[in-house]
Amino acid sequence: MSLQSTVGTWLDIGPVDQISPGNARTLPVRGGEEIAVFHTLDNQFYALVNKCPHKQGPLSQGIVHGNVVACPLHNWNISLSTGKALGSDEGCVPTIPLKIDAGRILLLREAVVPALALTQAA
Repeated sequence: MSLQSTVGTWLDIGPVDQISPGNARTLPVRGGEEIAVFHTLDNQFYALVNKCPHKQGPLSQGIVHGNVVACPLHNWNISLSTGKALGSDEGCVPTIPLKIDAGRILLLREAVVPALALTQAA
């Protein structure tokens, strides 16, 4: 699990078993970027904005190997833990703080919901 100690409000997006190892699920965000949540074969979880920094390919449709996902469009390798393109490729995808609590996947609300939506909801 990718556990980041960040203060804020956490959104419960469901049980860990909703995503089988080696796969990803997407979370649409009204007014924001779609999020991809990955479950690796070694039982770690990561969340990234679902766009490759190269041509905005849907990373959720890529092949997960270790803690890396290969973009389905041009095979760029993106680190799931940092969001950075690996090798000679350059670019970065925003990561979303994620934690697992009692078998549930939680995402940091402030990283998911756009700032404008937060101020309108207050």
